[in-house]
Amino acid sequence: MKRQIRSAEAKTRRQFDLEAYLYSTGPAQKVVKFRREEVVFSQGDAANDVCYIQQGAVKLSILSRIGKEAVVGMLASGDFFGEGALAGQSIRIATATATMASHVLIIERDAMTRLLHEEPSFSDRFISFMLARNMRIEADLVDQLFNSTEKRLARTLLLLARYGHYNPGRTLPKISQETLAEMIGSTRSRVNFFMNKFKKLGLIEYNGGLKINSSLLSIVLHD
Repeated sequence: MKRQIRSAEAKTRRQFDLEAYLYSTGPAQKVVKFRREEVVFSQGDAANDVCYIQQGAVKLSILSRIGKEAVVGMLASGDFFGEGALAGQSIRIATATATMASHVLIIERDAMTRLLHEEPSFSDRFISFMLARNMRIEADLVDQLFNSTEKRLARTLLLLARYGHYNPGRTLPKISQETLAEMIGSTRSRVNFFMNKFKKLGLIEYNGGLKINSSLLSIVLHD
């Protein structure tokens, strides 16, 4: 009898379709469409859910008490955000803004917690994302402390182009030099200088968008 119960439970788990869930709606989840520059949630809002980008791109930024903004993350399709709600965070510590037309799946906190406990495939996907996010944060800190502005900019462009995850030569959605400067802790004039340098060297191209060539990696690897 116990064996039959375990078999039934295993069958139920196998029937969970992770991709279908992440691209559907239900009682505890909804898909919201955002226009470019539209706010998904604001710093200080109640943290009641977790978000998943079905398609599009989202910028995470923090505003200081004196009004200075810092970009702390640029996310794309397949990324989660707002996960602080699962760790007892009562309010949002950052503002999430769509940087292009985006579809965002919003999952209620209780439903997200239940999925993590009951669905191994969902839990694996989420844990893998969080581990990769933590590794990225550590690498960002090292980059900020020890690398030049030129290397920080090159690395950020490669990360935005998802170098190593997609085919090289990917065209990015529109991103301003001001945003890039905020991301690497520099000024717009310095970003403009190095962007022009990268363009002259054929490392990036402007063709209706910003195309990142894999050869840009040479800047990061150069001592």
